[in-house]
Amino acid sequence: MRTCNTPRATTLLAAAVLAATALIPTTAPAAHAAAQRPSAARPATAPAAASGACATGQLCLWAKPDFQGARYVHELSTLDIESCTALPAGKTAQALVNRTGRPVTTYQSAECAETGEFQTYPGDGVQLPQSPYQVRAFKVWEH
Repeated sequence: MRTCNTPRATTLLAAAVLAATALIPTTAPAAHAAAQRPSAARPATAPAAASGACATGQLCLWAKPDFQGARYVHELSTLDIESCTALPAGKTAQALVNRTGRPVTTYQSAECAETGEFQTYPGDGVQLPQSPYQVRAFKVWEH
């Protein structure tokens, strides 16, 4: 067998090797490991799902952390701006998505009293998987 050691032959051989390796599928080790894990061990996609479950113009609250449990949906068009809106009697929320386009303050108190815990969240699609307190009421602000 004859070999040719010219620069042109070497270049053609390198190009052929690169073309052949481009056709071979590869799997990154992390992707392969993730595919082998049981589904329970995979990262949760709740925030994306929560955002999709809350339409533009809505404030959505969930009874349990991580967007689980009963969901309470409030439409901006039906809320009294800057008025206290209590959740149904005896109900609380622990997660929220604010897609109203306006700031929302959540309250530990069902009367929006500032003697308990309260926090204001922007209206740009904020997702809160777990509130630091039981939310019992909220106010939507003008801006």
